[in-house]
Amino acid sequence: MSKLILKDALIFNRGQTIEGDILINGERIEKVGGIIEGEGFKEINCAGRWVIPGIIDDQVHFREPGLTHKADIASESRAAVQGGVTSFMEMPNTKPPASTQELLEDKYKIARNSSWANYSFFMGATNDNLDEVLKTDPKTVCGVKVFMGSSTGNMLVDEPKTLEKLFSECPMLIATHCEDETTIRNNIAALTKKDIETIKASSHPKIRNVEACLLSSSRAADMAKKFGTRLHILHISTKEEIALFDNTIPLRDKKITSEACVHHLYFTASDYDRLGNQIKCNPAIKESSHSKAILQAVLDNKIDVIATDHAPHTWQEKSLPYLEAPAGLPLVQHTLNIMMELMWKGQISMHKIVEKMCHAPADLFKVEDRGYIDEGKYADLVVVNPNRTWVVNKANILYKCGWSPLEGTNFKGKVTTTIINGNIVYQDGEFKHQGVGKRLFFEH
Repeated sequence: MSKLILKDALIFNRGQTIEGDILINGERIEKVGGIIEGEGFKEINCAGRWVIPGIIDDQVHFREPGLTHKADIASESRAAVQGGVTSFMEMPNTKPPASTQELLEDKYKIARNSSWANYSFFMGATNDNLDEVLKTDPKTVCGVKVFMGSSTGNMLVDEPKTLEKLFSECPMLIATHCEDETTIRNNIAALTKKDIETIKASSHPKIRNVEACLLSSSRAADMAKKFGTRLHILHISTKEEIALFDNTIPLRDKKITSEACVHHLYFTASDYDRLGNQIKCNPAIKESSHSKAILQAVLDNKIDVIATDHAPHTWQEKSLPYLEAPAGLPLVQHTLNIMMELMWKGQISMHKIVEKMCHAPADLFKVEDRGYIDEGKYADLVVVNPNRTWVVNKANILYKCGWSPLEGTNFKGKVTTTIINGNIVYQDGEFKHQGVGKRLFFEH
């Protein structure tokens, strides 16, 4: 087996900063810390660089199959790798949706040949596929996705009896998109009645408002408590929802967990005037009081993980009038930089970023042997030059859709090397070894 040494690194792991080397033997980490020497070993000079575990993003939409004019597994995993994401969990609302075991496995076959990163895919629940959902293997699939909101067309699960059966019978993690459909429709009707011409992107948090989120999240949490369900509520966007979560229980023992997304921490409602539909997403980006409260909940461990909900659409689609433009924005290439920007502002520490983007997703989903820079774990590692500055522009955006709401943004900190399963997949602008990403497995 080939051996690789990361020399003279500043290592961020388990809340500690260690100076020293990392020895990788084949796919695994063999030794961490101290001075490591060996003849014939390949070396990466990490002097002045930070090394963190690979980021695990528990919510992305890579659009394959069926929507590959927007994105595909190869293009978006490549962008992810450049941004320091070494593992992703992808959502089922493709065409056709991953709502049968056969269709779910089809996505794994695509990823096996084309993904740059490690991968898992959620099984999709509908109003009428409970039998298929219950066949899902919790050791090889990250979870079941339930859309309790309207952003996904025919995957909306809105029948009370169906929801109760899912929550009472599903033995594995259920991840929910929570927005109350009736509230949303009533809000659209009320605004349309006043003056349809005034409805634009800035109306989005009024339509998908606090009430819509809180009603649905509360309902999900109540059902989970009633049936003892393992529930993970995605993309918390309101300060009111934070009260649903507990920070007195160790993460691996929690039955109800939650996720914050980088756009709900970074953008606020004041950005609609500048960016319009570019930041239209479900649930909506809301006023700054919500983003501040969500960040504090991350710091207080009431919110457990940070992800992207990476959801690309073409520029043409995003340029449609507000009511016609699809919801979602591309973020997976820039997720670490967004969080480092908050770090430079003194709002979060690098150790907390590593905890919420690397350690906590591994613990929450019980991912086997990933998420930490520990001896014996898979060598998923990211080398960062913390002092390198750069500007997001068309030339360096890797998303297939070709745009980002961050264009023109100056960032400090740049991923220089991404290692996946012991393989250098990205280094100094060059990509190597497509297809070395592995299917994630889970402890159950």
